[in-house]
Amino acid sequence: MTEKTHDPHADIAEVLLERNKAWVAEQLAGDPDYFKKLAEGQSPHSLWIGCADSRVPANVITGTRSGDIFVHRNIANVVVHDDLNMLSVLQFAVEVLKVQHIIVCGHYGCGGIKAALTHQNLGLINKWLRYIKDVYRLHERELAAYTDGDSLERRMVELNIIEGVRGLAKTSIVQHAWAERGSPVLHGWVYDLSDGILRDLGVTMSDTGRIEDIYKYNFDE
Repeated sequence: MTEKTHDPHADIAEVLLERNKAWVAEQLAGDPDYFKKLAEGQSPHSLWIGCADSRVPANVITGTRSGDIFVHRNIANVVVHDDLNMLSVLQFAVEVLKVQHIIVCGHYGCGGIKAALTHQNLGLINKWLRYIKDVYRLHERELAAYTDGDSLERRMVELNIIEGVRGLAKTSIVQHAWAERGSPVLHGWVYDLSDGILRDLGVTMSDTGRIEDIYKYNFDE
């Protein structure tokens, strides 16, 4: 008779399923129609473009409920004009859901940023980290003044967020919405894992006034 081996991973899966049931019970205790309302549709006020890091879940750190925030996450919260996944999420959020705010949120201690600042060959992910290396190149003069590695990483996290906000402002999706209804407002935030606080980096944008003229689209025709 073969002895059945214990699979610790199965325990994790079972725990997650049980916690789901407990969460459902908690929601229903507060509002018996909670899931009925969710099933009727969504009308989130914001789109969150954040890092895939497991320590930075949008709803948890903002104290919001299911349905409040539409979420897109990737390694190091990168926003680039040729990422069809991000652009598809952006278009749906802006044109269908008509979100009022878009938040690009990165975090200090980001592994993607750390990796991009090295010369290490990491295989496939090299192609993704290249976008972050391009941010470094754009701001190399400023970054050259940082002699401390931790300070350099923190500033790179911030610059990557700032460039992400600017990248959103350069899309025809966002610009058309600005011309049509005057929103969404773009925000650049950074999350500090050491204290749990979100901080505004002061790059809020609601029109094309802060981007170069060559990136502006004409929607009059």
